[in-house]
Amino acid sequence: MIGRLIAHYRIEEKLGEGGMGAVYKALDTKLGRTVALKFIRGELEISESSQRALMDEARAASALDHPNIGTIFGIEDPPEGPRFIVMAYYPGETLAQKLKRGPLPIKESVSIGLQIASGLDEAHRHGIIHRDIKPSNIVLTGRDW
Repeated sequence: MIGRLIAHYRIEEKLGEGGMGAVYKALDTKLGRTVALKFIRGELEISESSQRALMDEARAASALDHPNIGTIFGIEDPPEGPRFIVMAYYPGETLAQKLKRGPLPIKESVSIGLQIASGLDEAHRHGIIHRDIKPSNIVLTGRDW
């Protein structure tokens, strides 16, 4: 995938992979900005009702505006490749990467926990359930909110 142009996004590097699919850092060649693209694993094998549910959830999540929630810019369905979600790219490291270096100080743990809770509270107030909260899905940008 690296170097490949899909729609108007040039894939630069793989950021991660999980049960749902893979996420890549890419350049939006139209706007000149860095984004993250999430490709859903086995998307072609997902039932039509599951695809509709995924689209509905992405549509609802895209309306959220909160500093502890990743921004969704859109969903692309290019004729030459699989459907994918376009999200804001946040430089930093995942909580999983940080935890590999050892335990966190209590003050930092509490700060991170409060920020996660704040983002989840906002999503829940809009009827959105994340369903996959784990350290590898939490990006730490070094900015305290």
